[in-house]
Amino acid sequence: MDKNLTNLLKWGIEHSAVSNPSADPSAPSPAPSSAAPPRSDLNPEILSALMGGPSDADLMKAAMEVLHDPDATLDNKLIAFDNFEQLIESLDNANNLENLSLWTPLLSLLSHEEAEIKKYAAWCVGTAVQNNIKSQERLLAMGGLPKLVELILREEEEEGVRRKAVYALSSAVRNYQPALDVAHEELSKKGHGDGEKVDATDMDGVDRVMEGLKERVKATSKKA
Repeated sequence: MDKNLTNLLKWGIEHSAVSNPSADPSAPSPAPSSAAPPRSDLNPEILSALMGGPSDADLMKAAMEVLHDPDATLDNKLIAFDNFEQLIESLDNANNLENLSLWTPLLSLLSHEEAEIKKYAAWCVGTAVQNNIKSQERLLAMGGLPKLVELILREEEEEGVRRKAVYALSSAVRNYQPALDVAHEELSKKGHGDGEKVDATDMDGVDRVMEGLKERVKATSKKA
């Protein structure tokens, strides 16, 4: 990545940590401090990039680099994830995940050791595929449905993580029968469900499946 873009993202994270609360009420906030946090100096080239505005694609790639940076703090990773999620609320940005080769690194974070990272990863998957057939197709093609089902049914996982995975699965299967069929197959293999297939356009039927998963999550989850 361009060095100036990296520094610009770092600058944005430092400022966001102070001035921008997370969009997710359940996401942890940085601990309050009486001392002002350190700020990175912005050289003229970085200021130029700021004034010109890096593209959404650049910001998405930068956020993903932070998320996979072993030296980045958890707080900065969660800020990067929050920014990433807001970007992919745009249909065009969500569909650009494929062009930017970001589906693979995003889905890999569903297996992260840190619960908050897994929760945000599931949240972002759900945002990307919601009412978006192109992204639903990509999630299916990338093998994301079995990952979500596995996360939902993993009883040692924290409840918040599993609930976000239910949200992602729900968004992934609505009005898209191939994804619902795969989800049904995965759930059946793991002993969940009554074996009856549901029409992806039947919102009440999909809701019943998801409510059943939420009840299972509530009954079997490890508490945070």
